[in-house]
Amino acid sequence: MIEQLFNENYLNQDKIGSLLSDLFVKDADYADLYFQHSVAESWFLEEGIVKSGTYSISHGVGARAVKAEQTGFAYSDDLNIDAIQKAVNFAKGIYKRHTTQKIQTFQSIPYVAKHNRLSPLDSLNSEQKVDLLKEIDSIARNEPKVKQVNASLSGAYTEVLIASTDGVYQKDYRPMVRINVSVIVEHNGRVESASSGGGGRYDYRYFIDHNFIEVYTQEAVRQALVALEAHDAPAGNMPVILGHGWPGVLLHEAIGHGLEGDFNRKGTSVFTNKIGKQVASEKCTIVDNGTLANHRGSLTIDDEGIQTQNTTLIERGILKGYMFDKMNAKLMGTESTGNGRRESYAHIPMPRMTNTYMLNGKDTLDEMIASVDDGIYAVNFDGGQVDITSGKFVFSANEAYLIKNGKITVPVKGITLIGSGDEALKKISMVANDLKFDSGVGVCGKDGQSLPVGVGQPSLKIDELTVGGTQV
Repeated sequence: MIEQLFNENYLNQDKIGSLLSDLFVKDADYADLYFQHSVAESWFLEEGIVKSGTYSISHGVGARAVKAEQTGFAYSDDLNIDAIQKAVNFAKGIYKRHTTQKIQTFQSIPYVAKHNRLSPLDSLNSEQKVDLLKEIDSIARNEPKVKQVNASLSGAYTEVLIASTDGVYQKDYRPMVRINVSVIVEHNGRVESASSGGGGRYDYRYFIDHNFIEVYTQEAVRQALVALEAHDAPAGNMPVILGHGWPGVLLHEAIGHGLEGDFNRKGTSVFTNKIGKQVASEKCTIVDNGTLANHRGSLTIDDEGIQTQNTTLIERGILKGYMFDKMNAKLMGTESTGNGRRESYAHIPMPRMTNTYMLNGKDTLDEMIASVDDGIYAVNFDGGQVDITSGKFVFSANEAYLIKNGKITVPVKGITLIGSGDEALKKISMVANDLKFDSGVGVCGKDGQSLPVGVGQPSLKIDELTVGGTQV
């Protein structure tokens, strides 16, 4: 796709080098051009009918020149040379001098791709996509208490080319698919809802070949039925056990963002200036890993052309490092960790997570449950909020259970977990050997940009958290 666009607009490596040289003025530390072409589609089912489908094509280029903390940036939705030149002229306009400096010789490194390089949109025809959604509706309605089913199927395929003055000239190919299922159940006048889904850097056959259509649908129904039986939740300070997998979203929000390089360079993170210090229980080792094959947050290269890597953030409780893009790494005297990410060519890259998770421990979930006399077992989360500066968080659990005398008892509703990321890390006393990743639904927002990410963790026990409940 992107090669065809280049041919149509008489773009080649030499011309891109010329445009980049013009962007790289004397006052700039480095500059880059980010070319992108994307196709995307979505299909939506409601009331047993596929009511809508959308299809979109977008392409453009972002031009950026960087000097210390200053960034000149402009983008164009058009890839003709005149339009790109206008973007280049605007981006370099932030600097006083427009004398150009020499760029490094381009190098294209053949990195091993972390996923298939084919568009997932072509893996099923339109009739098969509609049938897939109808199958979700049929499976869900096997449960008599299900009153409404909504489902969506979406896919996207993006090609990018990144050229920068430090010699980067890299292409990348990025597929993405996702299914969402939501149901509403009713029994004796009580109405509850739940959702499930998954995906990753696959094609649509992934859902069929692994029976995930039924798995996601049954999971949404299961969660909704559990909610029908849920009791009011207690409140107070108590032990909390977090389930494996998706509950890692708390780790992502409450701790992961605080380990991004820009917040630490600016001194606004609770983890600023704590490299080499004990910031968590020795049970905790946390990594950000963009190299996991086919995972939603994985990339072959980041949006600055740097190969992604497995970065250890916290090792046995000791803070080892932060996640960096090029700009923040340079300002802090280190190297990029391959975490420079942007939503699209119309956005500036910044340090962002890929797949962030805690490594396995040596305990078991059964041992954790048995160790709690009065507490909460939180299995799934809706979402939450975190203050990066203080580390304080508030998270809502949409599936949780009461623990009494070392046993899981009744499901409870209205659970809110309140605490501080750095304090919660220090109160982790048990970590199980059951690491699980989320099913491929994570979306992370930062400074107005949304990106696909992955989260995960083993089951773990926090000795004390503040629980907000609904019990009167």
